[in-house]
Amino acid sequence: MTKLHDLYGQQGQSPWLDNLRRDYLRGGRLADLVGEGIRGVTSNPTIFAKAIAGEDTYDAEFAELAAKGTVLDAYWRLVIDDVSNACALLAETHTEGGDGFVSLEVAPDLAHDTDGTVGAARWLHETIGRPNLMVKIPATKEGVPAIATMIGEGRNINVTLIFSLERYGEVIESYLSGLEAFVATGGDLSQVNSVASFFVSRVDTETDRRLEAIGGDAALGLRGRAAVANAKLAYQLFEQRFSGPRWDALATRGALPQRPLWASTSTKNPVYPDLLYVDSLIGPHTVNTMPEGTIAAFKDHGTVSRTVDDDYAAAQADIEGLAGVGVDFADVARVLEQEGVASFAKSFDELIQALTDKAQALSDHAPARRPGKAVK
Repeated sequence: MTKLHDLYGQQGQSPWLDNLRRDYLRGGRLADLVGEGIRGVTSNPTIFAKAIAGEDTYDAEFAELAAKGTVLDAYWRLVIDDVSNACALLAETHTEGGDGFVSLEVAPDLAHDTDGTVGAARWLHETIGRPNLMVKIPATKEGVPAIATMIGEGRNINVTLIFSLERYGEVIESYLSGLEAFVATGGDLSQVNSVASFFVSRVDTETDRRLEAIGGDAALGLRGRAAVANAKLAYQLFEQRFSGPRWDALATRGALPQRPLWASTSTKNPVYPDLLYVDSLIGPHTVNTMPEGTIAAFKDHGTVSRTVDDDYAAAQADIEGLAGVGVDFADVARVLEQEGVASFAKSFDELIQALTDKAQALSDHAPARRPGKAVK
């Protein structure tokens, strides 16, 4: 047993891995992590870009697929295969209830296209056909109605790129209204799962930049506090919205709460504790998706203790303090959403270009490799 098991067993928080690579599937690394207590997997275009373009494990299959169709089609085939295999590996965890999910994002260029997002999410769910698939939809203004539509069809959705409480409130509403639409058609609410991915460390990165530009003891004293405070207030909103008559009416029909998921939880500033965004946000009905370095750190010296709701007043004071020194926190969230969408789109475009170049190189029969040296 590891601290990852304790995190779930004692505090009700599910640790997920923020990475998916083919060599982890074939080499047994992902299975080992599941045995150590990992209960789900998330991915995004940046993760797949590094895996597919940066390794040779995909080359043979990619060359065959690219020769038969487009580079974009080959990309989706590779990704779908990896996600399908990861879903199979986590099937037993899924049957235990609540976890065992693998998340796959719709194409980043659909972030501002509601109808395109709906179509892409349907296609991924129907193509992969696994009950433990979660399709990721960004929480943009255009993404929110797509979330409601997908939940209304009984599909599992991971809502990603949430930075503000205002947008989170819209996401919760899309989930609740989607559940109401689904049950009205006779749907089984107990089969619908969703998480709301609240990004954490990026909030401190952007907020700290602004605080340092302002300067002075009051502003500098708020560095490293905005991200945790924002996430704690999100958990408070979760508690408020998933209680009361409206929620109770859905819960009695088997509905499950849309769990907050803490994403981007590796510490970017080396001055801060390496587990700042893990140890500070532990509580029931939550998920923390971590890169491997953060997982290793938590297993070594993490603290398994409920912290996410220990002081809402202090969290509120920290956010109000930002306004007091001149930081527009609503603008922080707006910029982070724009940057998040742009970053994933850039990674996706770079990946497709790298794959196009790789397809050309493979078709041209790159120079023979020396014995013992892998072709790159």
